[in-house]
Amino acid sequence: MDQPRLPSLVAIAVGNTRARVGRFERGDLIEARSLGDLTAQDARDDLKHALGEDPALVAIGSVAPTRSDHLAKLAQEFAPGAEIVRVGKDLPIPILHALDDASTVGHDRLLAALGAYRTAQQACVVIDVGTAVTVDFVDGEGTFQGGAIAPGLQMMLNALNGQTEQLPPLDYERPSDARGPFGKDTPHAMQLGVTSMVRGLVRDRLESYAEAYGAFPQVIATGGDAGILEQTELIDHFVPDLQLMGILAAVEGALEDAGDDEDTGG
Repeated sequence: MDQPRLPSLVAIAVGNTRARVGRFERGDLIEARSLGDLTAQDARDDLKHALGEDPALVAIGSVAPTRSDHLAKLAQEFAPGAEIVRVGKDLPIPILHALDDASTVGHDRLLAALGAYRTAQQACVVIDVGTAVTVDFVDGEGTFQGGAIAPGLQMMLNALNGQTEQLPPLDYERPSDARGPFGKDTPHAMQLGVTSMVRGLVRDRLESYAEAYGAFPQVIATGGDAGILEQTELIDHFVPDLQLMGILAAVEGALEDAGDDEDTGG
């Protein structure tokens, strides 16, 4: 990065099964959308639209290096004048941690935690319900304390099918409340089971974190399947783009550091 500035920013969060792209102007998220299969024309068109005519900076945070490499090449093709940086590689993720080995933690978890603390400005539990489910804790000083990782809803359904002879392959669908709490057929029972697994995980971890912390922290949920927690009354805020907010915070942190270096003649 050449000099301190607050550019128009396009942030891209690359997950294991999807990517989310958002455009920031003056620190505000103007629009965000999910990208599908990037070999498909509609996904490429979505990326072009998000990049706009002349983004100053494209910042990519990723847990899938191969997919992020492909996205970076497309971004360079669609916006040849943009500076493209990788968060966690070219830019640090500015969050303190109390982990035994920080090298093992996914950038998605750190970015979501950074985005959540930036939003809450207090101790918070960060729940991300996606390909995997993570339930992490950030203390009142903004330190990432760690958390728990479990299979996501679709992953659990895939395992039930793959590890048994008779349970069928299913795409996850939230069970209808109108059908009641009892699985009336095998697919319904499977959908109820995996939904309850995630809700139970969240409740168990919240109780453990509150006991360790000595209070119930604010609870923030994100991720494509976070809607299954809406009826649990456990969640204070649903924020769909915590990772994008974390990418913004990383970029702003790098700009501040660059400005400090200039001020001190570094």
